[in-house]
Amino acid sequence: MANKFYPTIGMEVHVELKTKSKMFCSCPADHFAKQPNTQTCPVCLGLPGTLPVPNQQAVDWTILIGLALNCSINSVSEFDRKHYFYPDLPKGYQISQNDKPISHDGWLTLENGKRVLIRRAHLEEDTAKMIHKKVNGQDVTLVDFNRSGVPLVEIVTQPMITSGAEAKEYLKKLRDIIRALDVSDCDMEKGSMRLEANISLTLDPKKLANYKVEVKNLNSFRFVEQAINFEIERQTKLLQQGIIPEQETRGYDDINKRTYSQRHKETAENYRYFTDPDIPPMIFSKEKIKAIKAQLPKLPEQLAEELVNNFHLNIFTARLLARDKRKQAYFYKYKQDLNPVKLANMIVNKKIDLTKPPPINQATGKVDPQLVSEVIKNNQAVVAKYKAGKTEILGFLIGQIMRLTKGKINPQQARQELINQLR
Repeated sequence: MANKFYPTIGMEVHVELKTKSKMFCSCPADHFAKQPNTQTCPVCLGLPGTLPVPNQQAVDWTILIGLALNCSINSVSEFDRKHYFYPDLPKGYQISQNDKPISHDGWLTLENGKRVLIRRAHLEEDTAKMIHKKVNGQDVTLVDFNRSGVPLVEIVTQPMITSGAEAKEYLKKLRDIIRALDVSDCDMEKGSMRLEANISLTLDPKKLANYKVEVKNLNSFRFVEQAINFEIERQTKLLQQGIIPEQETRGYDDINKRTYSQRHKETAENYRYFTDPDIPPMIFSKEKIKAIKAQLPKLPEQLAEELVNNFHLNIFTARLLARDKRKQAYFYKYKQDLNPVKLANMIVNKKIDLTKPPPINQATGKVDPQLVSEVIKNNQAVVAKYKAGKTEILGFLIGQIMRLTKGKINPQQARQELINQLR
């Protein structure tokens, strides 16, 4: 009988913040589709004698992300130099965080109630972008430094994800939270959200394996799921033959739906971290953290719960609506004019033009006050919520009236009659 192996997966996600300027200089941070090497200065080019000045907005937004992910915020945080040599790193080191990240020890809850523990969310500078192309018939690699120095938040989980589907769900929820904070567009096509998976298998799910395979440069949630599933199958076959998979970095071929070896790693890389002497420690008071926490908007799960409770949407529709600010705004703008359930379904099923008002029933049949009274009488729990201040729930009562009259009356008239009777 073959042994059963348990997947142990950790995710690393890099998110570019949409600040106006870069992390340590005043160059514009919006680098997408710009003329190469036109948004640079001596600081982000790593020229000798330059000094980095941290972007306060980026620091505050990293704290905000940490709070949204239920992390603890370090009262003292430091930037470190992470040393390695590569053409996209002009200084020979990256300004990152090691021992004292801005936030640590958080979690994100999946649909089944499982908490994916988050080890840390730290702030660093992005690298330059390497472009491989042909010039005069020769294969060359060019470097565009427009991206060098853009604020980048790295969010690292504990190795506790167990499948490709679970990783995909975690990543979608993470993206929705960050978009709700309005600190990044998380556009994977532009590279503002980049995904890496660390995958290993073990006989004992409570113990970590003595190797790790890293799959890098995954640019869609679907590819993450496919790459993880392929790696689980590949590593299982090796382990069943008594072969320990090599510790290496692999890429993903989305055409053939398989991973491929890129670089072998005999041991963990030594980046020779030490505190950056040019940047003083950052000290965050309780008042500072409290002030940033007050900026937290309602997150997608909270919004979805409210949509279910207040408008009786099903949870699937509510979640689709809650993750899109434009759709939310449209729903709340017109919820009084149309049955909220019908309106929400039209929005999420793309049966409505968000640039125009919804097609409201213009029937002018007279509202029967007796029918309105019956609706009020039969929905006392909803009425109690309305009288307690949840005025948005009026849309549900309008929907009941429209259903009983088969849409033969104007919803605005129904709304006014309801308000008159509920005074």
